[in-house]
Amino acid sequence: MHSRFFPILLLLFSAAIFDVGFAGAGDVSGENPFTPRGYLTRYWKKEISTDVPMPGFLLEKASPLTAVEFAGFSKLADQRKLSSQLPDFCGKANLLCFSDLSPSLEKHDTNANFAVYLNKNFTNYGDNRLGGLDSFKNYSDGDNLPVDSFRRYSRGSTGHGDKFASYATEANVVDQSFNTYGTSATGGTGDFSNYNKQVNVPNLRFTSYSDDSNGRKQSFTAYTDEANSGDQKFTSYGKNGNGAANEFASYGKDSNVLGSAFTNYGETANAANDTFTSYGTNTNVPENTFKNYGTQGNAATESFKSYRDQSNVGDDNFQSYSKNSNAAKVDFENYGKSFNEGTDKFSGYGNGAVGQEIDFKIYGVNNTFKDYAKKGVTFTGLPNGSSAMGASLVATGKRVISKWVVEPGKFFREKMLESGNIMPMPDIRDKMPKRSFLPRVIVSKLPFSTSKVGELRRIFHADDENSTMSKMLTDSLSECERAPSPGETKRCVTSIEDMIDFATSMLGRNVVVRTTENTEGSNRDIMIGKVKGINSGKVTKSVSCHQSLFPYSLYYCHSVPKVRVYEADILDPKSKATINHGVAICHIDTSSWSPGHGAFISLGSGPGKIEVCHWIFENDMTWAVAD
Repeated sequence: MHSRFFPILLLLFSAAIFDVGFAGAGDVSGENPFTPRGYLTRYWKKEISTDVPMPGFLLEKASPLTAVEFAGFSKLADQRKLSSQLPDFCGKANLLCFSDLSPSLEKHDTNANFAVYLNKNFTNYGDNRLGGLDSFKNYSDGDNLPVDSFRRYSRGSTGHGDKFASYATEANVVDQSFNTYGTSATGGTGDFSNYNKQVNVPNLRFTSYSDDSNGRKQSFTAYTDEANSGDQKFTSYGKNGNGAANEFASYGKDSNVLGSAFTNYGETANAANDTFTSYGTNTNVPENTFKNYGTQGNAATESFKSYRDQSNVGDDNFQSYSKNSNAAKVDFENYGKSFNEGTDKFSGYGNGAVGQEIDFKIYGVNNTFKDYAKKGVTFTGLPNGSSAMGASLVATGKRVISKWVVEPGKFFREKMLESGNIMPMPDIRDKMPKRSFLPRVIVSKLPFSTSKVGELRRIFHADDENSTMSKMLTDSLSECERAPSPGETKRCVTSIEDMIDFATSMLGRNVVVRTTENTEGSNRDIMIGKVKGINSGKVTKSVSCHQSLFPYSLYYCHSVPKVRVYEADILDPKSKATINHGVAICHIDTSSWSPGHGAFISLGSGPGKIEVCHWIFENDMTWAVAD
C-alpha cells in the first residue's frame, strides 16, 4: 500500500472505532467527541464561563455528520473535490442544495395531461406541434426546492394550446425557467391560471417569451400572488410579435419584497395588445424595472389599469418607454397610488414616437418623469398649479389603508409587555429551508467572498449564473460584505464556534443565548403572562443573530446597543394556559432608523421618538450578559 494513503485510512479507522465503540467517551452529553457536535460541546464549555450548558435549540443547528463522514468530507474539502460528492454531502450534512436536472422529456405527438408534476426537465416540449392541447395540473405544488426547466417550449407550433392550472403553488425556494416559450408560434393559447401563488423566495425566469409569435394569446390569471421575497424576470417579452395578446390579470398581488424585471418588452412588435389589470397591488417594498418597453412598436395597445396601488414604499423604474413607436396607445389608469410613498422613475418614454397617445389618470406621490415626449402625453388630475412640462411631477392623494400598514404584533411598545395584556402576535414561524451549520474545519476551507463566488458556484453545481443558487450565494455574500450601519458592529458567522466568538468578543464570556421557545400563538391574539426583564430590566447591550439564505446555516450577527431584553410567558387568552415562552427585545434608541421603517408605519411615530419592541422569531436568537 502506498504510504500517502496511510494517514487517511488511519483517520477514518480511528473515527469508525469512536463511532462504534466509544460514543460518549469524555463527553457528558453522550455525544461522540470526534463528531462536530462533540467538538462543539467542548468548545462551549471552554469559551462560556457560565455553568449553563449549551441550549438544545443551538446544539440542534450543529452539523449532524458522524465522525467517519466528518473525516471523509474534510479530506474532500482539502482536495477541492466536494463538488464530486455534492448530493451525498448535502444529504448527510443537511444542507440546502438543488437537485441537478433530470433527463429531458423530449418531443411528443399526442396530447399530454400531467396531473402531478415534479422536478422535470423539458428540453424540446411541444416544438412544431400542430393543434392539440397540453395540460399541466398540480405542477410542483407544495414542494421544497423545486427545480424545473422548460427549454424550447411550444416553439414553432401552430394552433397549439398550453394550460398550466396550478403551477408551483405554495412551493419553497423555487427555481424555474422558461427559455424560448412560444417562439415563432402561430395562433393557439397559453394559459397560466395559478402561477407560483404563496411561494417563498422564488427565482423565476422567462428568457424569451412569445418572441416572433403570430396571433397567439397568452394569459397569466394569478401570477406570483402572495409571494414572499424573491425575483421574477422577463428578458425578451413579445419581441417581433404580430397581433399577440398578452394579459396579466393579477400580477404579484399581496406579495412581499418581490422584484420584477421586464427587459425588451414588446420590442418591434406589430399590433400588440398587452393588458396588466392588477399589477403589484397591495405589495410590500416591491422593486419593478421595465427597460425598453414597446420600443419601435407598431399600432400597439398597452394598458395598466391598476399599477402598484396601495403598495408600501419600494422602487419602480421605467426606461425607454414606447421609444420610436408608431401610433401606440398606452393607458395608465391608476399608477402607483400608494399609502406610503415609494420612488417611481420614468426615463425617456415616447421619444421619437409618431401618433402615440399616453394617458396617466391617477398616480401617486414621489413620481419623476424625465425626457418624455411633449406631444401626445396626457396627465389627468394634476394638483392645482402643477405643470406637466417640468422634469418632476409630484402628486398628492389620499392615503389608503393596506395590510402592510398594520402588520399585527410585528412591532409593539414596551408598555405592552405587562402581565394580563392581550395583544396580537405575528407569524414568527421560520419560512426558510431547514439547514445545519457546517463544522468550522470544513467551512474554513470553502471560499466566502463575492470575489470567489465562481468557485462557490462550482462547488454547489450552480452553472447558471441566473439560478436561485447563484443569486442566493451572491446576495448573501454581498450583504455580509456591506459596510456596517452607524454604531453597528456586525459579522456573518459560518459556524456556531464563530457565533460564540463574536458574542463573547462583544459581551464577554459570561453570556446567555435565548430564543422564543416555539411558534405557538402565531397569527392570533395572545395574553402576556409572567414577565422577566433580563439584567433586572436595565438598558444593556445584546448581540442579535438572524438567518441568511445560504446552502449551509449562515447567520448575520450584530451588536445592538441600548436595548432591554425580556422573557415572557405567552398564554392562551381563553384558557389562560401557557402555550409559549417568548423572548422580546426593545430598542430604546431608534434615532438612526429610517423614517420609512415598518415600525414607524405601524406604530405611527418616527426615528428617536419612541422605543420599538419585537419578538425573537423562530431560529433567530439574542445573546446578553448573564444575570
